[in-house]
Amino acid sequence: VQLQASGGGLVQAGGSLRLSCRASGRTFTTNAVGWYRQAPGKQRELVAESSNVGTLPYVNSGNVNSGKGRFTMSRDSAKNTVYLQMNSLKPEETGVYYCYAWGQWGKGTQVTVSS
Repeated sequence: VQLQASGGGLVQAGGSLRLSCRASGRTFTTNAVGWYRQAPGKQRELVAESSNVGTLPYVNSGNVNSGKGRFTMSRDSAKNTVYLQMNSLKPEETGVYYCYAWGQWGKGTQVTVSS
């Protein structure tokens, strides 16, 4: 199985980004998946997680941002992809973001939030 994170970039504080985690070799169904961030000189830390991908809203369902958190997860089964929507980003949230599933780490994507 391979996981590929993408969608990172440079954004101003208060901005938004949507990261993607595409799986190949295995299908997102009811497994757990997590998003982690590693800032320079720091340990990797959990940002968001789901114990069951199948319970996540579809990315275009209109329900993705219905929760109270700034970071929300969604999915697109047709693309075998899990997303992380990040809103109101802060400079301290700069780092490399990784997805994690089936005991595997994907290649990360850099997120830089400027002040």
